[in-house]
Amino acid sequence: MDDLDLIRERARAVGFAPPEQLAPARDRLLAAARAERAPRSRRWFWAAGATVGLAAAITAVVALAPADRVGIGASVANADPVKVLTEAASAALREPATPPRPDQFLYVKTEYPDHHVREIWLSVDGTRDGLLAEDTELPGCHDGKAPYSGPYDPKKKGTLEDCRPTPAYRADLPTTADAMLAYLRTIPGGKDSVNSMGKNVLTLADERALTPASYAALYQAAAKVPGLKALEHVTDGSGRPGVGITWRNPADRPDFKGIVLVFDARTHQFLGTEDSAVTAKTFVDEAGQRP
Repeated sequence: MDDLDLIRERARAVGFAPPEQLAPARDRLLAAARAERAPRSRRWFWAAGATVGLAAAITAVVALAPADRVGIGASVANADPVKVLTEAASAALREPATPPRPDQFLYVKTEYPDHHVREIWLSVDGTRDGLLAEDTELPGCHDGKAPYSGPYDPKKKGTLEDCRPTPAYRADLPTTADAMLAYLRTIPGGKDSVNSMGKNVLTLADERALTPASYAALYQAAAKVPGLKALEHVTDGSGRPGVGITWRNPADRPDFKGIVLVFDARTHQFLGTEDSAVTAKTFVDEAGQRP
C-alpha cells in the first residue's frame, strides 16, 4: 500500500467534515509539509514518517469536526440506506417496551420550518375523543358509532355512523421485516407505488406508537424497498442535522419531491422529515395535556 492508498483508506474510514471546518487542519498539514525543508539533520524524520504522518494529518482534516456538530458520523459517511435503516431498527429495539393504558392519549408535537407547530392528542385505543391544536375535536369511535364525517350533507349533520376504532397505539402490528412489508402493501397505495409505501412508513413512524419490535420491523421492511437513497448532511423541519432516506423518483419526473425520512446520524433515532420534525412524542392522561 503506497501513501495515496493509505490516505484514501483513512478518508473512507472516518468520513469528511464540512469545508468551513477544514482550514485549521489544512494549515497544520501545510506546516508539516514546510518542515520538509528543515536542516538535513531533521530530514530523515520526514522521510521515514511521511506515510504515517501524512495519513494522520489527513485523518485530522477529515475527522476534524465532532459528529454531533457535523450531523454525520463515521458510521454513515458515504451513507448506505440499508445500513442506516438497520441501525435505526437496532436503536428502536433498545427503547423501553412500556405499553400505555387504553384510556390514555398519544401526544405528538411536530415543528415545521415556518415556525408552525402542530400538536395532536390521539386516543390510545381509538374510542375516546382526541384533540388537534387545542380547539379541534377528533371524535372517537364509541360503541361502534361516531359522528358523521363524510362529504358535507346538511341532512346528516349531527347523525351517527358506523365506525371502527383507530387506535394510536398499535401493539398488533408485525414484528418481522417480511410480515411488516406485507402489511404495508395492504394499506391503500402501498402495493403499487414506492412513494405511497414511503408515506405509509412515515405515518407509522410519525403520529402512531408501536412496540419496539414493530418499529424495528418497520425500518427493516423499509430497507427492503427498491431504489432507496441515503442523503448525507440533511436537516429535519426544525433544523436538527441527520442522514436522510428517500425513495426512487417514479418515472424520473423532474417535478417529483419525494419524502425524505431523517434519522439522527449518531443515535439513529427517527427525527422527522426535511419538512417536519417530531420534537415530542409521549403518552398523557388527558387530551390537551402536555408532558
